[in-house]
Amino acid sequence: MRSVENALGLEVPLNAQYIRNIIMGAHAVHDHIVHFYHLAALDWVDIVSALKADARATAALGQKLSSWAGNSYEAVKTSQDKLKTFVASGQLGIYGSGYWGHPAMKLSHEVNMLAAHHYLQALEYQREINKVVGILGSKTPHIQNVAVGGVANAINMDSPTTLNMERLYYIKTLIDKVGDFVENVMLIDTAAVGAFYAEWTNYGAGVMNYLSVPDMPMDTKGTVFALPGGYIADGDVGKFTAIKSYNDSFFRDNVRESIKHSWYDGEWNKHPWEEETVPKYTDFQDNGKYSWVKAPNFMGKPAQVGPLANVLCMYVAGHAPTKKYVDKALALVSSLAGAKVGIGALHSSIGRIAARSVRCAVLYDTLKTQWQALVDNIAKGDVKTFNPPTFPKGEQRGYGYHEAPRGALSHWIVIKDGIIKNYQAVVPGTWNSGPRNHTDAPGVYEAALVGTPVADPEKPLEVLRTIHSFDPCIACAIHLVDKDRHEIVRVKAV
Repeated sequence: MRSVENALGLEVPLNAQYIRNIIMGAHAVHDHIVHFYHLAALDWVDIVSALKADARATAALGQKLSSWAGNSYEAVKTSQDKLKTFVASGQLGIYGSGYWGHPAMKLSHEVNMLAAHHYLQALEYQREINKVVGILGSKTPHIQNVAVGGVANAINMDSPTTLNMERLYYIKTLIDKVGDFVENVMLIDTAAVGAFYAEWTNYGAGVMNYLSVPDMPMDTKGTVFALPGGYIADGDVGKFTAIKSYNDSFFRDNVRESIKHSWYDGEWNKHPWEEETVPKYTDFQDNGKYSWVKAPNFMGKPAQVGPLANVLCMYVAGHAPTKKYVDKALALVSSLAGAKVGIGALHSSIGRIAARSVRCAVLYDTLKTQWQALVDNIAKGDVKTFNPPTFPKGEQRGYGYHEAPRGALSHWIVIKDGIIKNYQAVVPGTWNSGPRNHTDAPGVYEAALVGTPVADPEKPLEVLRTIHSFDPCIACAIHLVDKDRHEIVRVKAV
């Protein structure tokens, strides 16, 4: 969508920008809540230990850390009784696949119980924020309203079947409700886990070239953004370079992908506009090809993407909400740990998880701003949501980017005579899970695992902690190949 708009030089109406921004922000808040509580927290939290907790002491701890109304004794006791019911039935249900009792687990019974309690509450709040995506996007996660040139949402304050003030205020109610949970529960829990596992600030840094793209465009041309982005080389915040617009040559000209160690034909390192994707499986080769994932690089080097890169870049860029929430999180960690913890601690496995919660809180602030901008613009009498595209003869090249929940996502397109000639996506999972690149520099996951302690090789919980901190997703690297190398199916787009 953005790549085509960029190729055509097509402007997007303000209402469409704000609606897209709210959808993306709500989706990311949902994703971050699910990642922390339901996908990563149980690497650090021992659910079985929570059964031994004193419910009153757990509630008192929760009330000491936060003013969250859901930390009452009655609420905690209800959650603990649910856990006991799971165990009494002979299974742990949704908690069934954990390394319970692992020697790397170190939280007290009460801290484990508080986290388990919030796990259950988070199931409700991730659902609530996802309603915003469904209301504006018609369904979730595969939204139906976005088109090249804008969105398909009709705006009419006098119609019950379009986007009107009733729907807009319901969206605001959902944003505020979930924001309360993010600020007063998720951010607090992350800081608490970080403080109790302070030694994990020494593990998992790996590649410290950080790449993030600006997002939430606030004009029709994509030159003004609510959230800044850029590049930090070698973890040195003094080497920050901002990415300023959809036409910024710094980003456009410095993205490459290598297939030296990937199961594709050739050993090239090319710009996405020039790439081909021709599978060539060879079996696993220690010093050759060993992955279906390509190896993206920025300025010739691997780059880490994701909430940590995003938060660091926004912090260095002077983004006020980011600075507010980073400082709040670090102050709480310092208080609980009994020692000053600075921003350098974020260069780690536990730091990546903390950064995701910070970004979630920043997005809550941003959602409020985007909602108000949309309402204010409609109040001016502007109800436009779409500019129709036209496709000229000849060749056009474009790219579009988005700071997705897992990091910088970019799509690259070459259009010739109104038909797609080449299309490539360089996605967050590829940036982080890629193999060694054209210079044999390790990929982000590979580098992050170096030096990670493993107490029990048969139960490598510590490895999971680091990999899960990236919120891994490699659906883009799934391929179906016949072992005899016969063609299974060919799909032609017309």
